[in-house]
Amino acid sequence: MALSPTNNNAALLQEVDEAVRKDQLDTIMQRFGRWIVAGVIAALLAFGGYLYWGHRQEVARGEKAEELLAAFDKVASGQPSAAAAALKTLEGEGDPAYRAAALLEQSNLKAQAGDIKGAAALVAKVAADTKLDQSLRDMALIRQTALEFDTLKPEAVIARLKPIVDAKDPASSWFPSAAELSAAAYYQQGKFDEAGKLYGRIARTPQISKSLQSRAVQMAGMLGVDAVADRAAASIAADAKRVAERVAANRKGTPDAAAAATSEEAK
Repeated sequence: MALSPTNNNAALLQEVDEAVRKDQLDTIMQRFGRWIVAGVIAALLAFGGYLYWGHRQEVARGEKAEELLAAFDKVASGQPSAAAAALKTLEGEGDPAYRAAALLEQSNLKAQAGDIKGAAALVAKVAADTKLDQSLRDMALIRQTALEFDTLKPEAVIARLKPIVDAKDPASSWFPSAAELSAAAYYQQGKFDEAGKLYGRIARTPQISKSLQSRAVQMAGMLGVDAVADRAAASIAADAKRVAERVAANRKGTPDAAAAATSEEAK
């Protein structure tokens, strides 16, 4: 059957359109082909370079970790001079985390040798390093303050640690240590009420060491704060919360399981 004039025209237009597009593509490739190929090659080289850089970073981190562990081994085996030299090298290599670890360990070595001023100066570098996580900087600031405590005025101790002590939502994980130093400073000032309140707050802090909890309870009691009762109330509230959570979880199961869980909790 013969094609209609309309179909003939459509086929012709399609052929012309394809020819024009091929012409345009040929022109573009003639004018910009080399640049396009060069661009693709450059992109591949850049991507390959990025992958290689990432690999080298991983290798470098592994090497630094081995160097740090080797320095710790020297400390443990009683070679402080050799350890200090290795740590000094790590300190100057640029990575913030390894630099901080090297500075902290050097500070410990100086403190053990009786150079308290030198130890405080090294740990102060960690506290001032804005490239580090805030929690690590807080720990370093507390360590610095503890080393300098006998040479600082009480108000300087309180002011320095106030951001850590007053932090909320979230509270600083270093609150107990910072609060204990601040409470001691308040005590030196004769501000016994303030000191007692802080010791009470420390005693009510969950998951602190038994030794710190014991000290806080004793000091709070001496200063007129019943931290034992406060601690007991907090413990009861925490237990009640855990029971409620377990009962709620069991209620998602069978009625018999929920009843058995409730009965067990009542016992």
